[in-house]
Amino acid sequence: MEYYLHLVINGLVVGSIYSLVALGFVVIYKATQVVNFAQGELLMAGAYICFGLTVQAGLPFAVAFVLTLGFAVVLGLAIERFALRPLIGEAHISVIMVTIGLSSVLKALVRLFWGTNIQVFPQVLPSEPVLIAGLPVAPVYIAAFFLSLLLFLVFSLFFKYSRLGTAMRATAFDQQAAQSMGIGIKNIFALSWCIATVVSTVGGVILGNINGINAQLGHMGLKVFPAVILGGLDSLLGAAVGGLAIGVLENVCDGLAKDLLGLGGFKEVAAFAVLVVILMIKPYGLFGTREIERV
Repeated sequence: MEYYLHLVINGLVVGSIYSLVALGFVVIYKATQVVNFAQGELLMAGAYICFGLTVQAGLPFAVAFVLTLGFAVVLGLAIERFALRPLIGEAHISVIMVTIGLSSVLKALVRLFWGTNIQVFPQVLPSEPVLIAGLPVAPVYIAAFFLSLLLFLVFSLFFKYSRLGTAMRATAFDQQAAQSMGIGIKNIFALSWCIATVVSTVGGVILGNINGINAQLGHMGLKVFPAVILGGLDSLLGAAVGGLAIGVLENVCDGLAKDLLGLGGFKEVAAFAVLVVILMIKPYGLFGTREIERV
């Protein structure tokens, strides 16, 4: 029982990071109706920039983290302005293909500058474990969970109560109506990409402090995708719940498969298997908006 409780705790930590990355997916989709297949690579790029500033440039971690967030904002603005804005009015598939191309470019740049070996962040928090329900948990896991929770709460309040958040929700609901009310659609698109890049960068830095980083970190986008679909592509609450659910599900199913069947690697397929079952029952995800067309 203790073993599975430990798996649940680890799953909640990983799931909280999934929720952050899923938030990036949802924000871009709500504003532009486009699925960003470069979300995992944005996470990877942010993690490597923070690593470079911390280890290679020798900056304190706090300073490097703030500078990394600034880089994330600039990267998000650059992607929207130079890669995606020229495609406004084009078919969604064109924009999706650009995001796929962007993922390949970011992977190539990371391999060019940092190679493919695993890189490890310097230790930021104490290594002495903290006992939770009698189980030892590393302080970095606790910090990762609460930081992810805090960021998700901040962005949720931003979308609900701030003027920019209201403008983003209006744009997501009806772009033409929002534009007629004086909302700058292009600015909303740029803000969406900034938010998506920042939350992915934070997720990448957290993962780097837990497991280290390598060029395969970009695959995190595909691992998060089931969480996005499970919660609903247009639901912030769904991103949070879906991320936590997938994180716990992966760990527990992997533990059960090893104990009962002696099989490893089930973690990689568990989320997709359950996703298929859920979507057969709720095609729009747990919290997604159901579209009804009357003819």
